[in-house]
Amino acid sequence: MLLLGLTGSIATGKSTVSRLLSSSPYNLPVIDADVLARKVVEPGTPGYRAVVSYFLPTTPDLLLPSGALDRAALGRRVFGSSPERVRDRKVLNGIVHPLVRKETCKAILRAWTSGTWAVVLDVPLLFEAGMEVICGGVIVVAVDEETQLRRLMARDAGAGLTEEDARRRIKSQWSCAGKAELARFVFEKNAWIVDNSGSLEDLQTQVDAVVREAGRERMGLWRWVWGNPPVALLWGVAMVVVRNWWRKRQWDKRRKMEETAKAKL
Repeated sequence: MLLLGLTGSIATGKSTVSRLLSSSPYNLPVIDADVLARKVVEPGTPGYRAVVSYFLPTTPDLLLPSGALDRAALGRRVFGSSPERVRDRKVLNGIVHPLVRKETCKAILRAWTSGTWAVVLDVPLLFEAGMEVICGGVIVVAVDEETQLRRLMARDAGAGLTEEDARRRIKSQWSCAGKAELARFVFEKNAWIVDNSGSLEDLQTQVDAVVREAGRERMGLWRWVWGNPPVALLWGVAMVVVRNWWRKRQWDKRRKMEETAKAKL
């Protein structure tokens, strides 16, 4: 089974691509990390208690009247580039990411036993959470920054999002260009960059091309390999996880060298 990572920055239209992949004619199962992220911090869960314990003393509006987390208030607390917001964002990710990874593994096993040829891992912070190592390929949904800003403000207009807030949220995440560059470096021919700046019809054409290309690698001998659980497990660990980990390590080394060179100028 092919694990196909789907990622993109905020307001790039990743959910639209996810919806296309899960509908006819592809009907691919989608594991949505956003849904899981909400699930693991529902009232009464260990994740909820950890978030409340850390954030509530300094975030009075953290909880809704129902007792659930106010995601808008939490977002205002962690989005931004100031040292305090970066620190708090790391704390939040440190609570949520391990729990989401655990739920993701359970969902992958369920998809595997169903016999599907591929499953989509819809993870906005795929690279940030280190979940790309288990993927056989990655789709990055990208738009230019001004389109991203316009769509974000239109999407969250009802929540009173200002342009300053929107720009801060965008800047707090990796850029579309950065994710695309990393995807190409780690996955090479199994990295697909989907430009969502145009029409829905154009997006559908790109998605169709991705699915057809990804499906070719599951024909012939590959169908037997990925359909045989013991073989697939060994092959996945040896040829997917280890390779991706190594390529990401090389990427990190190259970026550090570039940063060091810039600092010396």
